[in-house]
Amino acid sequence: MAIAGVGNGSLAWLIAQSSTLKTQLGTLSAQSVDGKRGTFYGDIAGQAGRAINLRGGVARGEAHAQAIDRALSRTTIAQSTMTQLSSIAENFLTQAGKISRADTSRISALADSARQAIGQVASLLNAKSGSDYLFSGADTANPPIPDPDGIMATPMAQGIADAVASLAPGNGDAVNAAALAAASSTAPGDTPFSDYLLDPARGRQDARPNVLAEDGQAVAVGLFANRNATEPANPGSPEEGGWSRDLLRGLMTLASLTPDKTASGQDFDKVLGGITGALKSAMTGLGVESGALGMSEAKLEAAKTRHEELGVTLKTQLADVEEVDLASTLAAMQDTQNRLQASWKALSMLSGLSLTQFLR
Repeated sequence: MAIAGVGNGSLAWLIAQSSTLKTQLGTLSAQSVDGKRGTFYGDIAGQAGRAINLRGGVARGEAHAQAIDRALSRTTIAQSTMTQLSSIAENFLTQAGKISRADTSRISALADSARQAIGQVASLLNAKSGSDYLFSGADTANPPIPDPDGIMATPMAQGIADAVASLAPGNGDAVNAAALAAASSTAPGDTPFSDYLLDPARGRQDARPNVLAEDGQAVAVGLFANRNATEPANPGSPEEGGWSRDLLRGLMTLASLTPDKTASGQDFDKVLGGITGALKSAMTGLGVESGALGMSEAKLEAAKTRHEELGVTLKTQLADVEEVDLASTLAAMQDTQNRLQASWKALSMLSGLSLTQFLR
């Protein structure tokens, strides 16, 4: 039955208008709480594709930045480790330079110190970042020196010790050559290095492990315990087998010296020269490795900065698409609430219904 003086059409229109305003108020209320235009991409019709692309860009940048952070954490530890290894080489280079045939008092003590340093070097080559071994190339789950405590029992150490034990007048060059051959072997089991690193089909041909700093841009950060990751430190010299091999060769030769070998005269001096040459080469190689890794770190830092800056831009653009202006939303919500209340009042007057009855 129609209300006197009021057509059914007018009442229906008011009811529909109130329902629309109520829906708008609900939307505005939700927007005022979380600042979003809506929960679903359908709520931003016409801008959904752009929002999806922007979110994808933000996610890629954040993934790259996280990978860079992990890589930089590893390189920081690697740099510290190489600094310690270089310090060992420098210290024994200095100490070896003080040995002379005229004063044999230093030889035994220095040999003992060298044996201790060899264990320290093996431990440093097994340095880790989290669960990853830093000098294992791609084989990061396994140590590059599987048995650091048994390093002096390897054929490499025994071969160098036997060569030094044979030192006599006239064979200094042969002793150095034998020590170099023992340290340069790539046969599994001859050296303390893992079978993976020595495998010609795996570790010996692996490229440096890298991190994807940006789409299409990989930055090399990996290192190897058994060989130089970069170019040989001294191409063409006898000490180009790798900085770690040179360091171990120098220390193992020094550890095998005894005071009686000074009787070999100039051949003893030649062996000392082989020791200092190996330690110098190790320091040079470590410097090259550290410098190359530093360049990689600089590239990673620059890429991270770009990701952060681009992320700010993309998030700003995404906010323009997905988020509302809170001040405008609150103003619109108040206006809509006022209009809805006015609509309810008009309905109450027209239909004789109370606001409470209408809301049921």
